[in-house]
Amino acid sequence: MKQESGRSLIEVLGVMAIGAIMIAGTVAAYNAVRNRQIRTVASAELEQIAKNTRLLMEPRGSYEGVSVDYLIKSGALKNDKAPIGAADWSVTADLDGLSFSINLTGLSQGDCAYLTTARAAWASAIKLNGNELDAVAVCLTTGDNQVSFIVQ
Repeated sequence: MKQESGRSLIEVLGVMAIGAIMIAGTVAAYNAVRNRQIRTVASAELEQIAKNTRLLMEPRGSYEGVSVDYLIKSGALKNDKAPIGAADWSVTADLDGLSFSINLTGLSQGDCAYLTTARAAWASAIKLNGNELDAVAVCLTTGDNQVSFIVQ
C-alpha cells in the first residue's frame, strides 16, 4: 500500500481558522490602542487651545470676539481642524464675556464618554448635549454628541 504525506483539508481549514482568530484579536487590540492614543492627543490639544486662548484674550479683560478663525489669525491655532470628532467645532465667548467654551459636536459615544469621564482639570465645567454634566448624564449611541468645555 502506498503511503501519502501531506495534510488533509480539515487540518488546513483548522489552521486557517486559528490564524483568522489571531488576526481578529490583533486588529481589535490595535484599534483599542489607536483610539486611546487619538483621545489622549485630543485631550492635550484641547488643553493647549484653552491655554492659548487665555494667554491671548485675558489681557483684553474679556473673551468677546473669540472664535476659531480669530485664534488662527492671531497664531494661537495652526488650523481649523477639530481635535477630535467631526469637523464642526467652535470656540465661543459666553454672554458675560468672562468665560469661553470649546464646543465639540458629532462625537461618537466612545469619544464622548472618554472626554466626559476624564474630567479635564483646566475646564471649570463641562456640558454634555447642552446640559451640565452630572452623575446621570449619558452619551448618545447615535454618534451625535456635543461636549462643551467651559473655561473661566
